[in-house]
Amino acid sequence: MAALGVAALVAGPAVTASAGTSTADPAVTDVSVSPNPVEVKGAETVKVTFTAETSGDASAVTGWIKPSLGVETEFKLAKSDDLGSGRARWKFTKDVNRQFAPGAWTFRAVTANTAPRSTGFTVKQVFETDFDDIAATPSSVDEGDRITLTGVLRQNGTNGWAPLPNARVYLAFRPLGGSYDRLPGSVETNGQGRFWIRAKALKTGHWRAEYDGSPTTLGARSETDRVDVKGAVRHSRIVDFGARPDPVDQGDRISVRGLLQADTGNGWQPYRGRKVFVLFRADDGSRWNDAATAWTDEHGRFGVEVAAARSGDWRAEFDGADGVDGSSSVADHVTVREPAPEPERAGSRIARFNASPEPGRYGRYLRFTGALQVRDDDGWEGYGAKVGLYFKPRGAHKWQYVKTAWAADNGRILTKAKAYGSGYWRIVFKGDDDFYGSVSAGDYVRVVRR
Repeated sequence: MAALGVAALVAGPAVTASAGTSTADPAVTDVSVSPNPVEVKGAETVKVTFTAETSGDASAVTGWIKPSLGVETEFKLAKSDDLGSGRARWKFTKDVNRQFAPGAWTFRAVTANTAPRSTGFTVKQVFETDFDDIAATPSSVDEGDRITLTGVLRQNGTNGWAPLPNARVYLAFRPLGGSYDRLPGSVETNGQGRFWIRAKALKTGHWRAEYDGSPTTLGARSETDRVDVKGAVRHSRIVDFGARPDPVDQGDRISVRGLLQADTGNGWQPYRGRKVFVLFRADDGSRWNDAATAWTDEHGRFGVEVAAARSGDWRAEFDGADGVDGSSSVADHVTVREPAPEPERAGSRIARFNASPEPGRYGRYLRFTGALQVRDDDGWEGYGAKVGLYFKPRGAHKWQYVKTAWAADNGRILTKAKAYGSGYWRIVFKGDDDFYGSVSAGDYVRVVRR
């Protein structure tokens, strides 16, 4: 019997006897990784969840992840779900970014002193790419001549930006006023990521390079470079271009004006009904940016009003049309300065305002008196300046301008106006460089017919 008992312990599963029941030791029964594979695109971060399921009322779970070549990382999983009968689910979430080595990884988890469970997962790095040093040469060609677009394709890998060799690059073209089309053919970048693409130029427009990406790199579109093609049916030009005023206070308006003309064969004529782009380049910037658009009138003239924000150059550009090539104006610089501080001004008031006689007679004159006074160090004193007489009919909500009057040097106001209805009268001083404006109290006069 003793021998049989020992054999049973060796052959059967480990159990713990308590009050007539047996419970299995804690163990990890399953592990998983989500998502799998882990695809990191460019500079983004992917949240990856490592899951383990246990039995036997496990009290803690430890996990490790390890690349095929490199050191492993240890972490503790947290219980997320009680599955009943001593089973549970444990999870740990980790941010996976561009620093993780691409390739095969292993996740294993263990509880207590039992054997670990493991599973494999894959990290796939899809690096961002970009073009540098884009140039289309020559910048001006005859129709049908060839141009060459050059540049460098780079990728932002685990060690930072570096040339991307043996990548296939395509050429795309956008005529003025049109959209991009990819041209037939392509080239591969050399060992330094550099490429050269040649094409026939038939129209004026913009050229760019395009890369479609790969399983390990994202696609990219380069900046554009313009090439002007000579031999269009007609030429255009922008003349009389300017931005005013110069200098201008920050926040004020800048008026940008010009004249678009087309060569008709009989001289330069206004080119009406055409869209013109107004561009701006700040003094501390290197690129021209769209600031506004305008349309030429029947005389070929265009203009816009823009807010003055920074000092810089203004330019107008016409993209061209069927049978007419595009053109650009000369640049005009405007200096934007901080506005001068408002001068300190003193207060003013209109005292002793009176409208008489009361009641007034329809169509007869009323007499208005008062005194314009301004404050100085010694108090209030009379002040000579222009004032306005206003009237608000009975039951109305708006004041109506009637006439302009003048306060004498001693501030005395004396003026008159005909009355055609009952209502309120008042005097308004709008202020000047030295004194703030002021408004008298309203004086009601009833007007009768007799």
